[in-house]
This record gives sequence, structure tokens and C-alpha cells, in this order.
Amino acid sequence: MKSSKPISGRYLGYRAADHALPYARFFNPNLAPLAPHVCAALDRGGVPDLLLPDIDGAAQNLFGDAPVLEDGFVLTKDGGMRVSVRTDMPGVTPAMIDWWFGWHGDTPAKYKLWHPQAHVHVGWRDPLPSGASGRALYVGQTSLVDEFIASDLIRGSIRFVPPASFGFADPRLDDDRQATIVCARIGLGDAPIDVGYLAHHVRAVAGGSEMRSRFWMGGKHVGGRNLIGSLAAGLAKRVLRLTEGDARALLVHCAQEMPHLAAFLPELYAACQSERT
Repeated sequence: MKSSKPISGRYLGYRAADHALPYARFFNPNLAPLAPHVCAALDRGGVPDLLLPDIDGAAQNLFGDAPVLEDGFVLTKDGGMRVSVRTDMPGVTPAMIDWWFGWHGDTPAKYKLWHPQAHVHVGWRDPLPSGASGRALYVGQTSLVDEFIASDLIRGSIRFVPPASFGFADPRLDDDRQATIVCARIGLGDAPIDVGYLAHHVRAVAGGSEMRSRFWMGGKHVGGRNLIGSLAAGLAKRVLRLTEGDARALLVHCAQEMPHLAAFLPELYAACQSERT
């Protein structure tokens, strides 16, 4: 993973001005302990790649047509990695997740609610479409983020894409009372290079939702966004290899931020909806 240098004026946590914001009451600097099933995955270590399919097998893996490794990681022979995390989200609906991904990306103080010990800065590359809502608000947009993955500050580019572009065509995704899926191409913020893909599948269950997250990073998934990026990506594929430490760090990061989000999202969503009426 690429580590970036801090930019002046960007900082972890909340300062006095942040605490004056209307949603500041949802900022909680303390994270809950990792879930037992996540700790078990970390104790187990890496698994054979057959247990966590590549992105071309993601649809069957996420929608129940194939055996599922809920939590774990794989290091691939081409220097990449795959990471899987499950998150229970009491009180959360799929529609809330779509709302969150459109709402938080314009202000660092909103982004920091999600992971107060790792998220530093966020901004949209282009203005969001007016009048859009739900998934239509963020799909097609690029979020530029500064965040720590373990102790490395990463400057990333997250380009949200339609689920169908990943082969996800489950009809339940058309009803945000039943399910949604957040799909994105992950890249570097400082260079025109993409390094992987992510998908967060959220389905309604009794009492809330269950999120199943997948990351496919490095190796053959590295590519350029233009000619210069393609040349650099070709070199990166040959010399860079993701490590077990990288896989563990990404698994932990996701397993921290998603339960933390679930803890405040229902109340935040309700408060913001009431302000609109």
C-alpha cells in the first residue's frame, strides 16, 4: 500500500470548530472491540484462494449461490490480496447505507464520524448531481479521501460504479428496503493508477441489516486511468507485492468502521430526514 505525506490543515479527530457542527453529537472517538468472528479470522491467518473468489465470482459469493467465507483474507500469486468482512448492523436499512454514501463525502467532519481514529479528509472530485437521491446520488462520482490504514496515511480515489458493471443483477437490489450494494474502483489519489475494487452488499435481516464487504486489491487489478498511469501500473505490477500485514490492516479497518457507522447511522439518518421536512 502507498503511504502519503500529511497535507497542512488536514488532521485526525475533531477540533473546536468541528464540535459546533449540527451533527457533531454523533462523533464518538472510541471504537468498539473487534467482533469475535473477526478476531477468529485474524487468528487463523490467510486461507486458500478457493475460499474467497476473485471478482469474477463475486456475484455467486455475495448472493448465496456459492460457499461463503464471511471473514478472512487471501494473498494471491500475482502479488494481490482479497479481503472479506461481515458486519451486523442493528437498526440499519439498506436505504440508510445508500443515503450515507451520498451524504458524508462533501465534508471531512462527516467522514470522521465513520472512523474517528483513521479518517482525515474527504471531498468529491466533481459536484454531485442536483435532485438525485439514494444510489443515484453517488454512483458515477469519485470520492477523494485521506485515511490511515493501520499506521500508513493513504490518499485514495474511490470511483463509485453501477452494480451491474461488477455483474450484480440480483432483483432485490432494485428495492432499497431489501438490499443495496456499493461498488467502486479504488485508486491512488496522487497518481492516475487504480489498485483494486470494493463491494459492500447490504441485505435486510430481522432487526436491521447484514453487510458483507469484499476487497480485491493489487496484482492483476492494478491499472492506469490514462497512458502515463498505464505505464506506471505495468511497473507496479512487476515490483510491488501486497503483504499479510496489508491484508490484516484492511480487514481490521473495515471491521472497525462499519460497526461504528451502524452504531449512530439510524439516529443520524432520522435527524437529517426530519430536518428536510
